Amino acid sequence: MSPTPSGPPSTASPHEERLLIDGELRSAAGSGTFEVLNPADGTVLGKVADAGREDMLDAIGAARHAFEETDWAVDRQFRKRALAQLLDALIEEKNELREELIAEAGAPRMLTHGAQLEEPLQKFRWHIEHIDRFAWVRRLDDAVNRFTDEPSERWVVKEPIGVVAAITPWNFPFGLLLVKLAGALATGNTVVAKPAPETPWNATRIGRLIAERTDIPAGVVNVVPTSSLDTAELLLTDPRVGMVSFTGSTATGQRVLELAAPTFKRTMLELGGKSASIILDDADLRQALPQALGALAHSGQGCALPTRLLVHRKVYDQVVVGLSQAFQQVPWGDPQDQGTLAGPVISARQRDRVADYIRIGREEGARLAVGGGVPDRAGFWVEPTLFVDVDNDSTIAQEEIFGPVLTVTPFDTDEEAIRLANASRYGLAGYVASASTERALRIARAVRTGSFMINGGSFSGGDAPFGGYKASGIGREGGHEGFEAYTETKTIGSALSLPLS
Repeated sequence: MSPTPSGPPSTASPHEERLLIDGELRSAAGSGTFEVLNPADGTVLGKVADAGREDMLDAIGAARHAFEETDWAVDRQFRKRALAQLLDALIEEKNELREELIAEAGAPRMLTHGAQLEEPLQKFRWHIEHIDRFAWVRRLDDAVNRFTDEPSERWVVKEPIGVVAAITPWNFPFGLLLVKLAGALATGNTVVAKPAPETPWNATRIGRLIAERTDIPAGVVNVVPTSSLDTAELLLTDPRVGMVSFTGSTATGQRVLELAAPTFKRTMLELGGKSASIILDDADLRQALPQALGALAHSGQGCALPTRLLVHRKVYDQVVVGLSQAFQQVPWGDPQDQGTLAGPVISARQRDRVADYIRIGREEGARLAVGGGVPDRAGFWVEPTLFVDVDNDSTIAQEEIFGPVLTVTPFDTDEEAIRLANASRYGLAGYVASASTERALRIARAVRTGSFMINGGSFSGGDAPFGGYKASGIGREGGHEGFEAYTETKTIGSALSLPLS
């Protein structure tokens, strides 16, 4: 195992406050820090080192050096062994990771048993195992040199890209960082990870475990939280960075593309969503109505959540009554409570943004059936909110609110449902409830989204690619497609017999 790196010792805080740069756990060069807040009550949980320009440039340089000067990029079995060490270390500190997610992200405890914590660990294991399954080399049919008539072997070789900037948001901070690390590291790249400033501690914990518990060489992974946009954007402009893997808003994704373009960086973007869930007239409402409450999971702070509900007019009134009752009874509040579905939103800024969308919804004529309030209490809270009779062209039906708000719109035919679902700039996920396999599959194939779920079916898994159409992003994260996305393709023709494998 690697020796414990040099650097200042950990404080009494249970959270890792230091950066990881070139194998060293250290404070920011300028000694700056920023506070981490508890969204459930607004109190200060602690602090973390605030990387500046010097720190970010050091991290990029360390990642580039590790890519060029260590065996990480070329020794697949070494990578597999080192990543397995990291997985073991993460599993050993799973309880600490869980409490950290609940504290800094306001993640409901129940979600840490799924998408926030347990599922990402399973996906990481899949990537480790895929190192042995992936076709790193394949041979094409031999060709003949048209000038010499000599036979030529032809090979396709997959190689790592180089330095990958992994930029993650605050809503699912651990899972989104881990899947980026999994894909980038398993394929031989080195990484500079920049977590969201609202939720840095799961990332810095990963950094400490890499430094203290694995044989991953110094510089292969660097963890650099920062509150400075200018500092973060160095990852987009520095020519030593070969790829940017970004998850966040569509507006920020556009900025990523603009800044990355001059240096022709590979970009993987998983962006916003306004996913439509369709309830047909033959659906089992006892199943469909609870699934509609998925819009409230983590207080609606998920890009693939079914936040836009389209309901066949024959069952529309029944659905509205059922949802109104369900919204009034939905478990929301303390994220520490095992039964909570919807906790706080992440910040005062996000609370005010959601409240503004609720105001716009009222002004544009949607009927507020349940909720809509902002409780006068410590922390950042918005009531679970149900809008019905919503025009599909309205602001609240078209823009990503990222709060506990569900809009409901009626339709008359399957064709209209497909048209309404596709009448969006986004294309991340889709849902349908129907007793008819034929109708459900037709809708699933016709709706332009990167993933689709029928009658509550789940596609999730390490082997499943995830991403979106249109303004929901570029590329796929996870699965074979996501694994391959972190590689370059080289084609070799040779008059010599090559010992490639």
